[in-house]
Amino acid sequence: MNRRSLLHLGLTGALTSAAPALLPAVARAQGGKIHDAADFGAVGDGQTINTRPIQAAIDAAAAEGGGTVVIRPGLYLSGSLFVKSGVTLMIGRGATIRGLKDIAAYPMIRTRVAGIEMDWPAALLNIYRQQNAKITGEGLVDGDGQVFWDSYWALRRDYDPRDLRWAADYDCRRPRLIHLYEADQAEVSGLNLARSGFWTVHVCYSRDVTVSDLIIRNNIGGRGPSTDGVDIDSSERVLVERCDIAVNDDALCIKAGRDWDGLRVARPCRQVRVKDCVVRDALAGMTFGSETSGGFEDIEVSGLRIEYPVPLGIFFKSGHTRGGVISNIRLRDIHLQDVRTLFRVNLNWYPNYSYARIPPGVADVPDYWRALATPVPRDRGVPRIHDVRLSDIKAAGGKVGFEAAAYPEAPLKDFLFERLDWDVHDAGTIANAQGWRFVDCNIDTLDGKAPRVTDSARVTGLSDRA
Repeated sequence: MNRRSLLHLGLTGALTSAAPALLPAVARAQGGKIHDAADFGAVGDGQTINTRPIQAAIDAAAAEGGGTVVIRPGLYLSGSLFVKSGVTLMIGRGATIRGLKDIAAYPMIRTRVAGIEMDWPAALLNIYRQQNAKITGEGLVDGDGQVFWDSYWALRRDYDPRDLRWAADYDCRRPRLIHLYEADQAEVSGLNLARSGFWTVHVCYSRDVTVSDLIIRNNIGGRGPSTDGVDIDSSERVLVERCDIAVNDDALCIKAGRDWDGLRVARPCRQVRVKDCVVRDALAGMTFGSETSGGFEDIEVSGLRIEYPVPLGIFFKSGHTRGGVISNIRLRDIHLQDVRTLFRVNLNWYPNYSYARIPPGVADVPDYWRALATPVPRDRGVPRIHDVRLSDIKAAGGKVGFEAAAYPEAPLKDFLFERLDWDVHDAGTIANAQGWRFVDCNIDTLDGKAPRVTDSARVTGLSDRA
């Protein structure tokens, strides 16, 4: 049984108990001296708190100009760890780092969360303002996130009736699993990731980053809210490849800031490549947004497979206070199997979450509430999408092909669809489109009808098949 199939045994199966060799040859290949965390007092007994000894090993490697910190097989409880410049944290096969359930184990840092700059708990594993750092191996990083999921749902039960849905995700401070922030030349690879308290891998304000060969499972023993798979946020030159993802929100997501705060920061996400990934469970497979304020440019997705029970395949989402320009987006060689809705553009997404309004009489609100509620003029707030190309997209067993609409003053411009091969019940609807071209496309529907097009101009290449 290989590593990829072992994960399906769950968190108490072979992944957490296997104890093969320490892989010294692999560790040496990372360069620099090898530091065994056990030599600094780390104990993988599932009871000892190992935050200090593992961090001490990382700090010792950094003090020597770099090296590899090796985690031996065992179960290590830990709070936030910070990987330093020149250091590789290698979590070997049979080793598990499990996050502590106490939020105090995750110190507050300045970061961005869901598009807003604010203080927030550090992740379990962090590359924070460092360069040439790696987190790798074939072990397991387990957020043990149920306690944080429960706290979120409890807050929602309080907030939703008071029209504070928009504030819940910010007020309920849950740790991410892996966070790269202002990191250069960084890597996260090879690992099994599970039960994140919040987003799983968040790459923010970073450059020249590789995220590869991850197995992400946030639906083991429960379904964690907002447990995105990989979020690339206002970063550039990022490669995501060969990841196998099952989560309970967006599996792969491009982000660039929210509303007034995102427009203030104005940092785009660009030169991102997503290759050869599989999405097995999520709310959406490949998502752009909803944090679009800084804009996206030069994003390419290829070799992606999205499977049932994922209800939504390719998703552009935003709001009329987000703003941002999305352009030069290329999606090719994608297969969607039994995905309900294949392609959606919703730029008035989830109003109760997207549009913040502080209720009258509420005093002493935090700064990030004020940032969220700062008005954005309409001419800056409406997002604009143009120059999007989808080619060689195959779909079988779909329910709806298109659910695409924008705003009359900001139509969806210059979309090119080439070689779509879709077996879908209903072709769906397209509105506010301008300059859409369909070339060599086969959209096979039950009624033989093409997508219904309204309030659009120069949409060519579609025809009924009945």
